[in-house]
Amino acid sequence: MLCTVFTNAQDNGAKNQIGTVLDYISQFYVEDVNTNELAETAIKSMLKELDPHSVYISKEEVEEMNEPLVGNFEGVGIQFNILEDSILVVATISGGPSEKVGVQAGDKIVKINGESVAGIGITNKGVVDRLRGAKGTEVEVEVKRSGYKKLLDFKIIRDKIPLFSIDASYMVNDHIGYVKINRFASKTPEEFVEAIEELTAKGMTDLIIDLQGNSGGYLNAAFRMTDELLGNNKLIVYTEGKNSPRNEMKATGYGHYEDGNVVVLIDQYSASASEIMSGAIQDWDRGLVIGRRSFGKGLVQRPLPLPDGGQIRLTIANYYTPSGRFIQKPYEDGVDDYRQELSERFDSGELTDSLLKEYPDSLKFTTHAGRTVYGGGGITPDVYVPIDTSFNSEFYAQTIRKGLLNKFSLSYSDKHRKELLAYFPTIEDFDKNFIVDKEFIAEFTAFCSTEDIESSEEELDKSSPMLGIQLKALIARNIFEGEAYYFVFNKEMNHSFIKAVEAIEKDWFKKYNVAWSER
Repeated sequence: MLCTVFTNAQDNGAKNQIGTVLDYISQFYVEDVNTNELAETAIKSMLKELDPHSVYISKEEVEEMNEPLVGNFEGVGIQFNILEDSILVVATISGGPSEKVGVQAGDKIVKINGESVAGIGITNKGVVDRLRGAKGTEVEVEVKRSGYKKLLDFKIIRDKIPLFSIDASYMVNDHIGYVKINRFASKTPEEFVEAIEELTAKGMTDLIIDLQGNSGGYLNAAFRMTDELLGNNKLIVYTEGKNSPRNEMKATGYGHYEDGNVVVLIDQYSASASEIMSGAIQDWDRGLVIGRRSFGKGLVQRPLPLPDGGQIRLTIANYYTPSGRFIQKPYEDGVDDYRQELSERFDSGELTDSLLKEYPDSLKFTTHAGRTVYGGGGITPDVYVPIDTSFNSEFYAQTIRKGLLNKFSLSYSDKHRKELLAYFPTIEDFDKNFIVDKEFIAEFTAFCSTEDIESSEEELDKSSPMLGIQLKALIARNIFEGEAYYFVFNKEMNHSFIKAVEAIEKDWFKKYNVAWSER
């Protein structure tokens, strides 16, 4: 396997040396060894010397890693959580096999193919291993449902289950639309167009695109989605490398939202394809970029197959924004330092200080309208929004570490599902009328006590506002659907979102010279 990597290498001496060493080890080493494992170790070591994003992927990992980007898997179509050693169905995927046979949110799966799965300490992986399978195969589940004394039996025929990359799409008010994108997968452009069309039909004239936490995906998906926002023949991104001649990707002029204001939200975890989109929007003065400096990944990888079914993903080119910015952050000090860079941003105050840090003149670039933007280590936002640390306390940190917010919200939703749906038939009703009061917080802290997590009055005063909103948003997600979380949380605690709405309402586009003069 290892020698194949060197098949086209100019240095045949290196190729022969590696193969010879493996042969020596196999023939003469004092103990039995797995030469395939040695080869994998050698490959990983070689790639580690190149850059942080050239990596080896084993045969077992290839399919699992591709799944979120390919856009589907085969299974039964449920979202679940482990609650009190039981498998709780949080939601069924619309149109999926489980929904078709009548499985419902709130059901607790007790048996799978006759095997008891309650009270055995089952893990998420254990559930996935039992429920996933080839399309057309059958799995039998028995569930406990509130209001029924006996278990309910379901025979589910597995099918292809879509993985959606848009977490939320809704109208913030009568003219602002919001789209939350979690990755750039093969089907994301179609999802994006569908969201834009639906929001436009509802009266959207201003669009917030949330790329916070979006680590990227396919380059072509980023190109196609940005093409929906830019006018004809505008350069979106170009790539170039030693063995890859310059390749320019330009807008076609057939976008569904080439007018109207745009705000893109980014943070320190927004990377790669997220930076392509936000960089193009910024360089063409198409909209405002709000948040914190993005990750800084400007390298293009190509998957190259290995004989055993594994692959290497090798960096073959750099990509550049329309103004010529190369936004890859430095990696000369090695992979370990590279991976610690985000922690250093926090320690230095870059992510929490009230003011955006200054950058040297050497990193300055100019946009289409003459504004100054910066390269070298990510996309720097037009409007900086620091991380809010005002609610941090040891009690809050412990609830996060132990997953107690999710655990409590699942339990609360399970106990009060019928009652909540009766009182709050829509997410708008829930958002407006579900009150997080002292009694609710007291119920949560009592729950935390059963998990050996105690709080002081000072800690509660500090953390209750964030805890309350997070719990409310999580309950909304459990009762309604995934985007309900963002509907509740954004306007209260997503500070970049709040700033984006303010920018639109107060027309900051003129202030930042991004009024999109060609409209």
